[in-house]
Amino acid sequence: MNTIKNIANEFKSFAMRGNVIDLAVGVIVGGAFGKITTSLVTDIFNPILGLIVGKIDFANLFFALDFKNYPTLEAAKAAGVTTINYGLFINAVIDFVLVSFAVFIMIREINKLKRHEDQKGTTADPDTKKCPFCVSTISVCATKCPQCTSELPPDPKEEKQSKENKDK
Repeated sequence: MNTIKNIANEFKSFAMRGNVIDLAVGVIVGGAFGKITTSLVTDIFNPILGLIVGKIDFANLFFALDFKNYPTLEAAKAAGVTTINYGLFINAVIDFVLVSFAVFIMIREINKLKRHEDQKGTTADPDTKKCPFCVSTISVCATKCPQCTSELPPDPKEEKQSKENKDK
């Protein structure tokens, strides 16, 4: 009985980790995204593509292995005939290409946002600077280095601001 409790506790700690929950959310959202993309392909793009190439319904492109002609794939399956469904394969390829493209666009936009955030963080005024004498990291407000006790030269920006303040 104690072993079952230990296993249950281990599973609970495993399942409650951030990575497992993130993965579960990703799988659920990915499944929903896949359904949307599949509907986009089968219900919107394939009919348009079929009109462009001569009203071809890719879902009904098949080859019956009994070498007879059937009006639809459903009719061939109802007759119990084995078929090679190359139209459904074309749909799957189009679906894959669209899903891949959508994921590419999404990742590209996320990377742009990350780059923008990274650049935003580097453009802010730093809180620290390097001592020109001992190269230790010190506050930008320091006038004397706490490490080597050297007098620091005034910052040109600070001199300009102090002159502007005195002129007012």
